Amino acid sequence: MVVVDETVIVVSREVIGRVVADRARWRAWWPDSQVTVLTDRGDEGMTWSLTGHLVGTTEVRLTGAGGGVVVRYSLDADPTEPGSPMTPRRLPDSPHGRRELQSLRQRQALAWKRTVWALKEELEQRVERLGSPGPGS
Repeated sequence: MVVVDETVIVVSREVIGRVVADRARWRAWWPDSQVTVLTDRGDEGMTWSLTGHLVGTTEVRLTGAGGGVVVRYSLDADPTEPGSPMTPRRLPDSPHGRRELQSLRQRQALAWKRTVWALKEELEQRVERLGSPGPGS
């Protein structure tokens, strides 16, 4: 299953980079998974491995865009077998299996959208209060 998303947040890349690196946020972002850093790119984003409810990788890439940052999210993961945090569950190649996969993909996409929209609101409101989207925000 693959989920891809792009969202623009009007803050500096340094600000969003610090948020992405904040381990305390990861539990909320992936509540049913254990997260391990694979690549830390600083203010350019991170890549993690996931085990638990899902097994695979997820990535947040941060690129400057005018007065803000494009947050590019990708998730490449499969549901796991019941009782196993690492064994991918093979869904049948049938209408039922495809519906189950589509439903899972949709739930994951909506969960990320809720997460990134809340982050966008939080950070952009902070910028409005402080008056600057710069690194000190």
